[in-house]
Amino acid sequence: MKSTNLFVKTTLILIFGGIITKILGFINRLIFTRIVGAEVMGLYSLVMPTYSLLITIATLALPTTISKLVAEDKHNNLKIISTSTIFIMLINFIVVILMIISAKFMANTLLHEERCYLLIIAMSLTFPIISISSIIKGYFYGKQNMLPNVVSNVIEQIVRGLLIFFIVPLLIKKSIILASCSLFVFSFIEELVSIFVNLAFLPKNIKIRKQNIVFDKYTLKNILSISLPTVSSRIIGNIGYFFEPIILKNFLSLNGYGNKYILVEYGAYNAYTIPILTVPSFFITAISSALIPEISKQYLNNNIKLLKKRLKESLFFSITIGLIYSAILIFFAKFILTTLYKTTLGLNYIKVLAPIFPLFYIENVLMSFLQAINKAHITMKITIVGVIIKIITLIILSYFHIGMYTLVISEIINIFVVVFLNIYYVHKFFKNYKYQSFSPSL
Repeated sequence: MKSTNLFVKTTLILIFGGIITKILGFINRLIFTRIVGAEVMGLYSLVMPTYSLLITIATLALPTTISKLVAEDKHNNLKIISTSTIFIMLINFIVVILMIISAKFMANTLLHEERCYLLIIAMSLTFPIISISSIIKGYFYGKQNMLPNVVSNVIEQIVRGLLIFFIVPLLIKKSIILASCSLFVFSFIEELVSIFVNLAFLPKNIKIRKQNIVFDKYTLKNILSISLPTVSSRIIGNIGYFFEPIILKNFLSLNGYGNKYILVEYGAYNAYTIPILTVPSFFITAISSALIPEISKQYLNNNIKLLKKRLKESLFFSITIGLIYSAILIFFAKFILTTLYKTTLGLNYIKVLAPIFPLFYIENVLMSFLQAINKAHITMKITIVGVIIKIITLIILSYFHIGMYTLVISEIINIFVVVFLNIYYVHKFFKNYKYQSFSPSL
């Protein structure tokens, strides 16, 4: 009963905080998009796959890893935090140096857009501060204390909103490149604020002294045993996302589409279509974040009944939210798009993707469950299959002269494949568990 109350409490706190954060984030994105226009959003969209890939490498899936280790309560928490911080700073130093060295090559050769050079430099400088913030957040997730993260997320969005409102209009008058870089600079400031807010919530009995800051090889081994399969899965997914604009830009250009069309349509897809389709994602993130420490505990305690119950509850809420929101989009997508962004760019993509996205909402829940039961290597395999299929379909469909629907259809195929494989492996886990439980040899 106590476990149930804690799981419900943490989920509700995350959902409530997520609603506030999502509303503030949506308003911030709306204001930013209206101020800077489609061209800046197009530039921003070109570098975002690179950003997603590198931030995954820089943070090494530490929120999930630390959350799981702290929840299992098998290690000294300060040792986990200090070992993680020392190791991740070394990784970040290497990543930042490599990014600065290769920024021109990436901008000019891979993205074919020299204006992306400064954006790549700006994004790389945010990695260390985001990594430290993610370690602290992972600790609180593991303790199933979601309030610090909720408060810090809300304050982050308020800070971002103020910066966008007062600073971006001045920057856009000077240069669209400076306006594009501003979001990464703002991210640095937000994460710094988040660190101070989270530290204020640390228990008073925790005293961080110089002798507590140690690097422990055994702890690192445990951290890497969880983080590497998890981060490998995310890296593979982000590699696919990284190559997405490169493949699209090159193959659509090869098939007669102009640079302006690709930049505007891809920008519309990322600036309007995807943000509107993923509005309920904060619900799913809240459920998944609360699910990992809860499932880790119950798996450790061999409580299969509660494992099933938590998964069913999470899937039920996720699919219900997805179906309701998709129904709203099917009928009111144009109204929502024109009201929020004063444009109909991306509307047709929303209409095609909306009926499929309820499946997308359960994908994260299923993958979080597999990671919590030490099956991160399976999520990596699933991601590899999904990425390969998406890249192949992007290349093939680009020859059908269907424009940005090349990406839309590839996304649909990817969602179906990944969700099906997740369901298959989750079902296989429960089936094997039942077989082992009733096996005479056991």
